[in-house]
Amino acid sequence: MQRLDDDKAQDVVFIDLKGKSAVADALIVASGRSHRHVGAMADHLLRALKEEGLGKARVEGLPHCDWVLIDTGDVIVHLFRPEVRQFYNIEKIWSVDSAHRTPQS
Repeated sequence: MQRLDDDKAQDVVFIDLKGKSAVADALIVASGRSHRHVGAMADHLLRALKEEGLGKARVEGLPHCDWVLIDTGDVIVHLFRPEVRQFYNIEKIWSVDSAHRTPQS
C-alpha cells in the first residue's frame, strides 16, 4: 500500500478476506484521478511487484485504465477512476464500512 500512497492514490481501502473467500487473502481498492493516473499507478505497482520477485501478477484493464485489476494471487488490487468505482461499488459487495478506509489527504 506504500506504493499507492507514494502515487497519491485516493480513498484506499484494504479488505481482509482471510477465512471469508478462497479467491484471495485480501483486496485493495483505490482510485486515481484520471485514466492517466490509474495507468501510472498500475505501472508503478507492477514494477514494484517485479522488483520484489512477484512479477507473475495477472493484469486486466490496461490500456483503457477505467478499472485495472492486478491479481498477485494472495492479494487483488482494484484501481479505478472515481466514477467507475462508484458504479461497481466493490466495497459494498464485501460489506466494507467506512471504518476500513484509510484517511484521505
